[in-house]
Amino acid sequence: MNANPADSPPPSVKKHILIVDDEAAIREVLGSILTQKGFRVTAVPSAHEAETVAGRDVPDLVITDLQLEDSDGLEMVGRLKALLPETPMMLLTGVLFDPKVVREVLNKKVSCYVDKLAPLSRILAEVERLTG
Repeated sequence: MNANPADSPPPSVKKHILIVDDEAAIREVLGSILTQKGFRVTAVPSAHEAETVAGRDVPDLVITDLQLEDSDGLEMVGRLKALLPETPMMLLTGVLFDPKVVREVLNKKVSCYVDKLAPLSRILAEVERLTG
């Protein structure tokens, strides 16, 4: 049985990814790579800007750091989840967590947690999985 073409977005519509990280280098590198992979990327340095962007241009995925200059990343994720309950959230951070903490706390708020030191292929695989 063929799917109704109206049920899927036209091929020209790019998935929108919102990157939130106070490190300019991370925003630039990740934004550049994701743009090359065909995504539409908005990269911002603060929770305040992320919430403003998400309110006017709904992302298909949010990638955020945990430690932001203007906010706790998990608090921001909680606010974004209230605004965008269906949008997956990826925590990309250098902060290491105990596996039990990840299972009990983070999985209630974020779709996945990836260490910033993970290979780029792992980060891209998670992006593809969450936006697929």
